[in-house]
Amino acid sequence: MTVPPAEDALVPDWLAYVLAPFIGSFMGVLIRRLPADLPIGNARSRCDHCGTRLGVRDLVPLLSWLANRGRCRHCGKPIGEFYPLVELAALGVALWAGTIDVGAALWLDCLLGWTLVTLAWIDAEHLLLPDVLTLPLILAGLGAAWVLEWPPIVDAAAGASVGYVVFRLVALAYRQIRGREGLGAGDAKLLAVAGAWLGWQALGDVVLGGALAGLLWYFIARPANTATENLAADAAPGPVELPFGPALAVAIWVVRLYGPFLGLF
Repeated sequence: MTVPPAEDALVPDWLAYVLAPFIGSFMGVLIRRLPADLPIGNARSRCDHCGTRLGVRDLVPLLSWLANRGRCRHCGKPIGEFYPLVELAALGVALWAGTIDVGAALWLDCLLGWTLVTLAWIDAEHLLLPDVLTLPLILAGLGAAWVLEWPPIVDAAAGASVGYVVFRLVALAYRQIRGREGLGAGDAKLLAVAGAWLGWQALGDVVLGGALAGLLWYFIARPANTATENLAADAAPGPVELPFGPALAVAIWVVRLYGPFLGLF
């Protein structure tokens, strides 16, 4: 959905594509360090194998990894594909957003998309949606609504409030009925993000889209072979914990770019 900017961005659109891999590198730092409660800004990057501090030539997004063939320049051991994948994801977000919006709206799309990717990745690995990312993103959505007047700030504020309260009530009801947690507070805050960025009118689309994406995630994440399923059957039964954050993030992103879809049916 094209968001009409109040004025042109102060920086050119192409800069978003140039900066995207560097933003992706920082996203990788957040994904690795936030769940482990490690410092973000004042810790130098090191090789996980030899502990050598990495210099500038080792930290150029994508290019350093390709030049060193995916290995540490100092000890020669493989450094994995995590960082180049996150950097490519950040570039993909910028390129995707660029097919829909320009100017200030493009930069806001990138801010939202980059943060959603970071949140989804962390939640997929740790079942965690850090407040240090969700809460500023709510404020950013409200600020964008205030400046761009789309959605209207009243709708954005109502969306953030309703999104959080509704999901918290659902979570409390689930806990009362089933005796265990179903939806976490992080999911409620992520739906508040949706309300702040899209307005309360889009919450139904986000919840439905998230539910559909969550079902797809479940079928993909299920054990793929019979042996694994038999082992699971022999184990003590228990609830399967699947993150809802990635599904919500996908729904928020799609509705942000293409608009609500419930009215189409």
